[in-house]
Amino acid sequence: MTDAPAAPLRIRRRPRLAEAVVEDLVKAIVTETYPAGTALPPEGMLGDMYGVSRTVIREATMALTEKGLLVSQQGRGTIVREASTWDMLDPLVLASLFQREDGLAYLDNLCTIRSLLEGAMASKAAKLRTSETIAELGCQMEKLKKLIPHPAAYVHEDVAFHDIIMRMSGDKLSKAVIDGLQSEALRNHGYSGKLNVDHVRATHAAHERIHVAIIEGDAEAAGNAMRDHIETSWARRRAARKPQR
Repeated sequence: MTDAPAAPLRIRRRPRLAEAVVEDLVKAIVTETYPAGTALPPEGMLGDMYGVSRTVIREATMALTEKGLLVSQQGRGTIVREASTWDMLDPLVLASLFQREDGLAYLDNLCTIRSLLEGAMASKAAKLRTSETIAELGCQMEKLKKLIPHPAAYVHEDVAFHDIIMRMSGDKLSKAVIDGLQSEALRNHGYSGKLNVDHVRATHAAHERIHVAIIEGDAEAAGNAMRDHIETSWARRRAARKPQR
């Protein structure tokens, strides 16, 4: 007698209605429509606000609790928690942080993290370079050079340039952190900035310095060039955000 085949593992997914409520409530909490320490409206009221059942609201509040945004308290209801308990790397939380009034500070934090991690990865890439990875990076540089007159296309391939270097470093954990943080930031217009050819030319010159350092196996120069590139590029984009007086 043979054993019966194991039943396929079923991954429980929240209903789409609950996902939509979660997204809206995450934004409302993170942007402080519901400040820390306050209670969310009762289930019935939330259900009426969103036009969904109490079951959907329970699913949504459970998801928010898992993200560290809410806690149930006897006699008080569902309470918004302090920001120190939030899962800051959760995509919905992260996207909402960038939309806050102080969202610029979080973009500053992102660029600091990128500078530290990508600088270290560029150094590793210079040490671990191979003929194959050097060829891949060289092809990407040629592609970027042709796109200088086309800022929107250049920015897309700019991300690929950084991705190649991160892969060359072999530092998968740091790459995962950067990918997770930057994927949400790139959706924010304030992070990408207004595209223009002059900015692209300056960016390409910085890429060339990084490229040369990696080819030459100069780990220190590669790390310094990457950090300078990230910090200078963000400073330029950040300055362009300031309102005119």
